Amino acid sequence: MATAHPARNIMVLYTGGTIGMQASANGLAPASGFEQRMREQLAGRADIPHWQFREMQPLIDSANMTPEYWQRLRAAVIEAVDAQGCDAVLILHGTDTLAYSAAAMSFQLLGLQAPVLFTGSMLPAGVADSDAWENLVGALLALAQGVAAGVQLYFHGELLEPNRTAKVRSFGRHPFVTLKRFGGAANVQPLPSELDYRQPKQTATVAVLPLVPGFGAALLQAALDSGAQGLILECFGSGTGPADNTDFLDALAQAQARGVVVLAITQCHEGGVELGVYEAGSRLRQAGVLSGGGMTREAAFGKLQLLLGAGLPMADIRRLIELDLCGELR
Repeated sequence: MATAHPARNIMVLYTGGTIGMQASANGLAPASGFEQRMREQLAGRADIPHWQFREMQPLIDSANMTPEYWQRLRAAVIEAVDAQGCDAVLILHGTDTLAYSAAAMSFQLLGLQAPVLFTGSMLPAGVADSDAWENLVGALLALAQGVAAGVQLYFHGELLEPNRTAKVRSFGRHPFVTLKRFGGAANVQPLPSELDYRQPKQTATVAVLPLVPGFGAALLQAALDSGAQGLILECFGSGTGPADNTDFLDALAQAQARGVVVLAITQCHEGGVELGVYEAGSRLRQAGVLSGGGMTREAAFGKLQLLLGAGLPMADIRRLIELDLCGELR
């Protein structure tokens, strides 16, 4: 990690989310005007560094987050740091997909020499027992004290790694946890120039399929026929699946032949994938499935978005999947 320096000029990017929502006829909805509310809340505080505010368009409930929006967010961060001279960025984001966005941006911003924090709240600012201001102020104070370059989450006084974090609760002040996942992969040195944050990226179509007992080839084939460029298989245990199903294995082999990247991760909260432990995992490897090691679903999705969208040769994509880029396989 790079040396942490106290932030003096922070860009706040507001994407919407619960933190600034207002009541509507159909329930809580994203609302404009949060900058003024924030200025009133922080008025007179000498411990908060200079900050400026940008309202992203459109403001969204984070359930509506997309890889296309991530590209707009990436561009906004680059503009703030490289063009406007900001030395830190705080992204206000809804909690439902916050872990996905933080993981994705950790890949999209590889090489950025500034800290980027994600935060949000479980209850809107201004309602009883809301966690909004404590998370927002806490994140600003953390940046003021100094946070290392790279992407992290800030929630309820904690800095959390983007590639190990998942939302596990839909209530309370502690919705996010750091999962105990298997690591040990070699780090990529040097980073391919195509992956640098300044290089343009495309969005990719990535499907996710959780395996269940009796899972057959038809659902797998449907996902492959959908035009997906990448497929994340959420496997059992250390990376096993229905290896006695020849149609399933044939579909996986066809995916590799068609240039679809198939990545295995574990459904378990702890541990990771080791495809050679069981025959049921070895046969997946023989069919062209790559090991996601200890990657979370969020990290795997973000990593495939980066690698498939960077214009790399397929051989490089398949090699880099199983190497550590920014802590996802550490």
